[in-house]
Amino acid sequence: MSEHRQSKKRRYIAWGVAGAAVVAGGGIAAQTSMAATTWPAQKTYTGRAFDTCAAPSLAAMKAWHGGLYGAAAVYIGGKNRGCSQPNLTASWVKTLSTDGWKFIPLYVGSQPSCGSGGSVKISASTAAAVGKSEADDAVAKSAALGFKAGSPVYLDMESYDTTNTSCNNAVLTYVRAFDKELHAKIYRTGFYGFTSSSAKAIATATDKTDLPGNLWYALWDKVNTTTSDWPWGSTQFTGHSRAHQYMVNSKETRGGYTITVDRDAWDAPVAITG
Repeated sequence: MSEHRQSKKRRYIAWGVAGAAVVAGGGIAAQTSMAATTWPAQKTYTGRAFDTCAAPSLAAMKAWHGGLYGAAAVYIGGKNRGCSQPNLTASWVKTLSTDGWKFIPLYVGSQPSCGSGGSVKISASTAAAVGKSEADDAVAKSAALGFKAGSPVYLDMESYDTTNTSCNNAVLTYVRAFDKELHAKIYRTGFYGFTSSSAKAIATATDKTDLPGNLWYALWDKVNTTTSDWPWGSTQFTGHSRAHQYMVNSKETRGGYTITVDRDAWDAPVAITG
């Protein structure tokens, strides 16, 4: 995602180093703790979405409404969130939701010790405790913005060396703790990562317990799809559980407002605001 976590140059270097509204589908299968609770119906959006570092102004979002995009990812918090969010308030969310915008909550928590993203790193000795506590923070920040129970929280994990076994295990421990706590708070789990590293680690993990039910994969091939370039098994993350970041740093002008965004093909849960 452009400039919000690390510079464009560093993102491409890191990528190269790392490996150059229904509850259904294969993605939900990993969410083992969901079965015991009656969950709010999933709110699904299928179409184009965008993400950008700082939430745009209310005027800009109104000007962009009804164009190419129907949903926007917003950085709700996390120790490694790269931008301040002066526009991102509960009233902003309420107004734009009424206009028809859908929202994708994104949380930038602790990052892998063997990766270049973020200043706050995951430690093997505290991974589980930190994952749980950061999930609590993510839920609190989601609720404060008006993203209700049943909404997803997408955990942003930057690229890292997945061949580093101890580091990879610490990441998975952190993610499992984060997701288990989200489920306990009645929030759905999502994950943003790279097909060459962080997303791959989730998709190919042998033990699926408490891993994310929705996968947002970064593959900058400029193809607006969640199927034709899906790099893993065809039965994985089906039933509206996939999103694809297919283009980054796209400078676009709509309704007189210019914003640099990353483009996403979306077929997955979005926040419940009504």
